[in-house]
Amino acid sequence: MKIKGRVIWIALTLIVSLALVFSCTKEKEPYKVGAVFSVTGRTSFLGEPEKKTAVMIAEAINKVGGINGHPLELVIYDDESDETKAVLAVKRLIKKDKVPVIIGPSLSGNTLAVVKIVNDAKVPLVSCAASNKIVTPVVNRKWVFKVPQSDTHAVEKIYDHLLKNGIKKIAIMSVSTGFGASGREELLRLAPQVGIEIVADERYGPKDTDITAQLTRIRGTDAQAIVNWSVGPTQVLAVKNWHDLGMTSIPFYQSHGFGSRKNIKLAAGAAEGVFCPLGRVNIPDLIPADHPQKKVIEIYNKAYQEKYNEPLSSFGGHGWDALNLVIDALKAVGPDSAKIRDYIETRTNYIGQHGVFNFSPTDHNGLTKEAFEMVVVKDGDWALAP
Repeated sequence: MKIKGRVIWIALTLIVSLALVFSCTKEKEPYKVGAVFSVTGRTSFLGEPEKKTAVMIAEAINKVGGINGHPLELVIYDDESDETKAVLAVKRLIKKDKVPVIIGPSLSGNTLAVVKIVNDAKVPLVSCAASNKIVTPVVNRKWVFKVPQSDTHAVEKIYDHLLKNGIKKIAIMSVSTGFGASGREELLRLAPQVGIEIVADERYGPKDTDITAQLTRIRGTDAQAIVNWSVGPTQVLAVKNWHDLGMTSIPFYQSHGFGSRKNIKLAAGAAEGVFCPLGRVNIPDLIPADHPQKKVIEIYNKAYQEKYNEPLSSFGGHGWDALNLVIDALKAVGPDSAKIRDYIETRTNYIGQHGVFNFSPTDHNGLTKEAFEMVVVKDGDWALAP
């Protein structure tokens, strides 16, 4: 019996030892992050670089052991630039995939459509869209953050440049989408505060193929400059029509939605002299060596271009900032939705592609107009605006 008991004891010891070895070598549960991007559809130029950037970051994180030993699992859906599909994707991420946090959507309208959903579900969302309405009022946006500079900041930067150059009468043009409407609202709201008069207010649809009528009406006013607010094909169309009508003596300003060299190329020379406010991610070679963003922007530029062999844009930078901010939170507090929300809300001095973020309970964007540089298209590329 003694021998039998010893055999049993040895067997049990072996089983326990093997269990310990197995538990030590077993891979930890993945940390899930949901994402909704407009990878296809009319604004694929936004979502495609965001997705590429997110995939690149996840691969790099997992190569070095994940987040605190947990693999990073991205669950990405393409909303096809459609608001209804964005809503369905976010609901699926929450209910089926059970992600603790979501990045995206790419579009302001799509993001605004899911704000109530994530608030009700108490799942934090870090949007890649620009409208100030995404994060205001904060009391109704407790679970929502965003990383692009707000249209408010872009308008402030444009108005500063206009006034610096003695321009006080302007015409505005905007596309009838969530992004366009939000930008138009800020252009109208801030103009009287800084002494700028809006002498024309033109609108057009996201599928319009000609904007010459609106520009012709503007030419009949005493506007000293034109500010256009749109994304996608219409922002290139507006520039081409302005150029073809021989209106280049009236300075043309675009929103930060123009932040891709592809837009300059698509304009086929018509964008020369066009101004816009851009995040520094677009102009790594023009950033001073001692600027706090210099290093992270160079790292991103090098990694993205080596992997995809294409120039990056503002929009990929939104993907970088959103996902890395979430990774930062996961490292600190793990996959707990409430803790992630609280962590992001108090995160300060977070250095990203689009600025140095300082979030707070009253500011879920964490940026100011100083996150922008005013640039001008010169010789087919960006240059710092005089």
